Amino acid sequence: MIKPTDKTLAATLQDKIDNLNKPKGSLGRLESLALQIGLIQQSLSPHLDHPCHILFGADHGIEREGVSFSPREVTWQQMKNYGKGGGGVNMFCRQHGFKLRVVDVGVDYDFDSAEEPHIIDRKIAHGTRNFLHEAAMSEAEYQRALSVGAEQVDACHAEGCNIISFGEMGIANTSPSSVFMSLFLDLPLDRCVGAGSGLSSSGVRHKYKVLAQSIDNFKQQLRASNEVASSLNPPLAMSNYIIRYFGGFEMVAAIGGMLRAAELGMVILVDGFIMSACMLAASKLDSAVLDYAVFGHCGDESGHKLMLDSIGAEPLLSLGMRLGEGTGAICAYPILQSAVNMINEMDNFAHAEITKYF
Repeated sequence: MIKPTDKTLAATLQDKIDNLNKPKGSLGRLESLALQIGLIQQSLSPHLDHPCHILFGADHGIEREGVSFSPREVTWQQMKNYGKGGGGVNMFCRQHGFKLRVVDVGVDYDFDSAEEPHIIDRKIAHGTRNFLHEAAMSEAEYQRALSVGAEQVDACHAEGCNIISFGEMGIANTSPSSVFMSLFLDLPLDRCVGAGSGLSSSGVRHKYKVLAQSIDNFKQQLRASNEVASSLNPPLAMSNYIIRYFGGFEMVAAIGGMLRAAELGMVILVDGFIMSACMLAASKLDSAVLDYAVFGHCGDESGHKLMLDSIGAEPLLSLGMRLGEGTGAICAYPILQSAVNMINEMDNFAHAEITKYF
């Protein structure tokens, strides 16, 4: 169970921020960030320690339906590439001092641990099943993916990490993300489906048709199932069922990681469309997780801005990025550093002997 951040400290934090030697509110978003991080850490002097980035990789059964521009093998090829330090995520982690953990939870490839020692092996299966026809994963696989995410966050926390971000590598994972968005926000699917890694307009139309049919099939199976109706908490059971039916192993692991990070009182930096969809899903399992979430980036994927607006999220950056891997979140990290430095290092009016003019 995640504890919502204790807001009783808010007035004292805000007073400290307002009395820094600057016009009230003049540092804008940095001020609200400092307040949020102070509430997460329950401290008037918050700090960011040992930032970690966990990248989960897995393949998707729905990819077989031609819903992605990129071929399936790119998943395992990129997972290997991260070990050579050649990925976008590697470069940004180096630049901003993040420790990178690369975790295989369901890639359709058998890695050689001697050749790829950087890949943490937590493989559940060689990709999910095709959710056009059946649930992407079993209940046991779903629980395993959640636990892998929590386990990896625990490892980071044990090293002194108090700020964490998540990334993904999984060809076709914009498809389940679009479905999450449509079902969890009750939005028309056509407002949630985009080009992913580069589909043409005809490709997007095909993707929409596949996902629309998948949702219809899901609803038929839901009516035939007693899994949700027999639950003591039908809304929670429905959320779990949707995530299990459509999600990828890498997405569910990230959801498990987000929930665990919030339980541990960590700041969670959220990346683009796919990780925002995972945070949306996590919030349906425990809404308090949003208290710990800082949304780093609004990307170019169709529907991402609508998703963020729908959950009241204010992203820090809008750089037109759509690489994934968690790169948008890592790029936003210096802004959080600035917010923390502001509240800790700026002098106040009284000590600096400056007239307070408001």
